[in-house]
Amino acid sequence: MPSFRTLQPSMLRPANRRIPDPDASAIHVPVARAMVDCGVYADGKRLPGKYTHAAALAKVRELQREDVKAFVWIGLHEPDERQMQSVADVFGLHELAVEDAVHAHQRPKLERYDNTLFLVLKTIMYVEHESVAKAREIVETGEIMIFVGQDFVVTVRHGDHGGLAAVRKRMDTTPASCALGPYAVLHAIADHVVDHYLEVTDLVETDIDAMEENVFSATSETDIEHIYLLKREVVEMRRAVGPLNLALQRLGTDHNDLISKEVRRYIRDVVDHNTQASDRVASYDEVLSSLVQAAVGKVSMQQNMDMRKISAWVAIAAVPTAIAGIYGMNFEHMPELAWTFGYPMVLLVMAAVCSGLYFTFRRNHWL
Repeated sequence: MPSFRTLQPSMLRPANRRIPDPDASAIHVPVARAMVDCGVYADGKRLPGKYTHAAALAKVRELQREDVKAFVWIGLHEPDERQMQSVADVFGLHELAVEDAVHAHQRPKLERYDNTLFLVLKTIMYVEHESVAKAREIVETGEIMIFVGQDFVVTVRHGDHGGLAAVRKRMDTTPASCALGPYAVLHAIADHVVDHYLEVTDLVETDIDAMEENVFSATSETDIEHIYLLKREVVEMRRAVGPLNLALQRLGTDHNDLISKEVRRYIRDVVDHNTQASDRVASYDEVLSSLVQAAVGKVSMQQNMDMRKISAWVAIAAVPTAIAGIYGMNFEHMPELAWTFGYPMVLLVMAAVCSGLYFTFRRNHWL
């Protein structure tokens, strides 16, 4: 009798047919992949141990039931939508703020959702370079989004710079600051970002001084493209620093029901520093606008000088050309044709007139 064999699904599939890859967006990446750090703070001191975001909040609520002042600080770096939504579900974050935190590219702003504040900060980093002429980028920007509630701080960072490890280390070693609560962490982050603004503005000022010296130097050539590069970077800084003033002012004066008087006092100090940085950036923008006009004037002057030199050499060359053109017409009755010294005399006249024109133009600074 013939034998029958059960065919496997792989035997029924054509040999040249590829198995479709699963949709990458459907793969769930755990929050831990985007989590930089997660710490639980009780009475200003960080508790030992590692926590997930859900376990950390549960620990905080447990401590609060024991009348211990506690909060959790979780830091994320460029989370995707699922990771951010997982955190939002635990901490009760508003969906509009969550969307902003995922997609980034936001202006500095402050929003309030019930008892949660959402602050957007733009970070800036100075890109080291040998000179502006060889630089392709001078300032690089990133973002930090901060969610602050009564018992939690969630920071979301975008960009390769602007890490908050130094801020967290300082807070961990100063329990008195942490004891002020989550809004003290908000102040520490804002203070760190704004202080870095001042450092970057000092470095950019050095580039502007070098460019100013180059523009007003009589021996160097001015490339307006380099000034435009600096101006573009200053405009990027202005977009990062300027709008933050309003958000910080609101933090320092409003939301009395959320932020303590002591923390608001510290935030007003950050406002002063940010105003100082904003004024510097605005002055840099004005200086560069003036440098553009000066460079354009210098280029126009150089072009006028070049045209005068060209005109002078054309005038000098026109004399022998005209004389040679006249005697090249080959008429029979022309003066000095039969004179023995006519030819050298014409050459001598050409040389004398051209020399006279040359020294005249030199005396008038045309050559």
